[in-house]
Amino acid sequence: MQHLHRSMLATALATGLLACAAAVAQKAPERKIYCWDEGGRKVCGDALPAEAASSARTEISGKSGLATRQVARALSGDEQVLAEQAEVAARQAAEAEAMRQRRDLAMVESYMTEGDLRRAYGERISLLDETLKASRLGIANLRLSLLSQLRQAGDRELAGEVVPKSFRDTIRQQHDDLLRQQRILADQARDRAALDAELADALQRYRALKDPPSAPTAAAAGSGTAAQR
Repeated sequence: MQHLHRSMLATALATGLLACAAAVAQKAPERKIYCWDEGGRKVCGDALPAEAASSARTEISGKSGLATRQVARALSGDEQVLAEQAEVAARQAAEAEAMRQRRDLAMVESYMTEGDLRRAYGERISLLDETLKASRLGIANLRLSLLSQLRQAGDRELAGEVVPKSFRDTIRQQHDDLLRQQRILADQARDRAALDAELADALQRYRALKDPPSAPTAAAAGSGTAAQR
């Protein structure tokens, strides 16, 4: 009986030791090999020195010998700034695209037909056309007035008369006004061209959302395959 008891005790003890050994083996961290570049040559070791912490490296399993992770080198200060700027630009582009999609959806919901959309833009186009017409008329009148005053000043000089300073100042002022109005007209013409481009783009998006291209049917695809055969 005592022999049986000692045998059972030995078995239990051996089982406990095996369980403890297995638990220790499970908790033990897997051994890693680190490989990095140092002065143009590849260096590997089971510990990563502090001076190589920012270098690009490959981590290899000490058990299987296979690469388990690739770590890129740490970015410099300037590179970090550029990376952050690129991230901000990408986020802004994504937000702009989301806003454009919402705007397109609102456009489709607001205008039942393409004609409705054209009429909405037509009001803005008519207003700009009237503004351009008024600006061209104003420039023409300014030019005629300036030419008349220049002619008067020239006639006085030919007659040996002194052109008064106030008259010369008026000519200079009208010349400046003419140049300013010409710049305004150029800006208005660019706005008008941009509005045409905006309308063309809006119509293209409107048509794409109203009548999206349909995918080829299975029958059409099958007939195409049969024709190829």
